[in-house]
Amino acid sequence: MMNVRIGIVDDHPLLIKGLKGMLEQHSGIEITDTYQSGKELLAGLKVAQPDVLLLDIQLQGQSGDELMPLLNKQYPNMMVIALTNMEHEYYIKNMLQNGLMGYVLKTSNESVLLAAIQAVLKGSKYFDPAIRKIAAKVQSGITQQVLLTAREKEILQLITEDLTSQEIADRIFINKKTVEAHRLHLLQKLGVKTSASLVKKAIDMGLMK
Repeated sequence: MMNVRIGIVDDHPLLIKGLKGMLEQHSGIEITDTYQSGKELLAGLKVAQPDVLLLDIQLQGQSGDELMPLLNKQYPNMMVIALTNMEHEYYIKNMLQNGLMGYVLKTSNESVLLAAIQAVLKGSKYFDPAIRKIAAKVQSGITQQVLLTAREKEILQLITEDLTSQEIADRIFINKKTVEAHRLHLLQKLGVKTSASLVKKAIDMGLMK
């Protein structure tokens, strides 16, 4: 396991304690912070952000699926894995549409959670084996809904040529900040976190040649 800072959000203290103890047995894993509510989480993230956040959906106050749009917008580089008992398609779809990278059931064993952490650190999505059929169905529906503007397609093509934001700006005569805004929108639309994953996902979805 590569070095990774992990945060845990759950409103059950005993679960947090057990999860923390289990994960810290593995070299390279550091549990940086734990939170028992959405309010605690949002306050804590203003101070420091983990690389990976394990987020329960059923929380007191703001639920995990209500928090996801805000987390995705304010902390786009933070990888979020849902760690939950909720298997319903509604939650999977809602979370995925807002940048979720992994979905693991609390009934799963340790190896599944570790596999999810390793996958999202590489920029890949991970779904618990128990819900992969549902997740595939949900992703298929989301894929059909993705529409890119002409400018986004143009910038996406240039990203595949491994151009920097400044090089893209110079090529198509726009501001670098505008390119970076388009790049962020593309990452959010396709539900990925890195440029490499963006290109792969776009090709897989048939959005580009």
